[in-house]
Amino acid sequence: MAGATIWKGHIHFGDTDVAVKLHSAVREDRIQFHLLHGRDQTRLRQQMICAFEKQPVPAEEQAKGFEVEEGKYIIVDPEELEQAASEGSRMIEVHEFVKTEQIDPVFLDRIYYLEPDIADIHAKGYNALARALRELEVEGICTWTMRKRSYVGALQASGKVLRLKTLRYADEVVPAASLGLRDVPLSEKEVKIGSELITKLTAPFEPQKFENEHQKRLQEMIERKARGEKIAVLAPRRLQPTESDQLLQALEASLKKAA
Repeated sequence: MAGATIWKGHIHFGDTDVAVKLHSAVREDRIQFHLLHGRDQTRLRQQMICAFEKQPVPAEEQAKGFEVEEGKYIIVDPEELEQAASEGSRMIEVHEFVKTEQIDPVFLDRIYYLEPDIADIHAKGYNALARALRELEVEGICTWTMRKRSYVGALQASGKVLRLKTLRYADEVVPAASLGLRDVPLSEKEVKIGSELITKLTAPFEPQKFENEHQKRLQEMIERKARGEKIAVLAPRRLQPTESDQLLQALEASLKKAA
């Protein structure tokens, strides 16, 4: 079931406007811990402490500053921050369409569902846009403003549903070339066995087959402790990397197990 509407606006491209409502496409359901005083189990409260005076600083005496050099700051007032914020808008402006395969996943950030706003007389354009994007296998590169922040993203069709994916800006992405990877020679046999192993392990993408094991273990531990059971702390299992001269043997052994 879709969550509450986060934002309302229009997709605009050419002379066309499609009214939509924005919903988060994911939800995080994780166990949350509170920070307590170990002695009396009272919840701790965060305070802003002056590093010089060693005293708490009330909110009205706090200021935001940008460090230009060590120990030297430019103070920015709330009014100045407000002035620098992006102007409010209800428009998702599509600037161009690109082939889906051209968008490197490293640029992907968050993803949202777009629902047609039935209250708008142009809502029927939603289905036409989704179908066109799907058949042409393209996505619309767009910009919009939400909650005083500017975003760049990709408008995509997934079946009959439009999705809006926020993209990272180019200067936020670390180029893979910076890793300085070396060319390592591989024998034809190593490549062949590796390919056969991957082929045997290839299956349809079914994310429901996998559970959040960490979350599950945390929940089980909490329930056991609530029952008064003692928890034994086990040493973590550490795997050793396969040495380069043992790669072929390791691949052959894996292939036999997968057979």
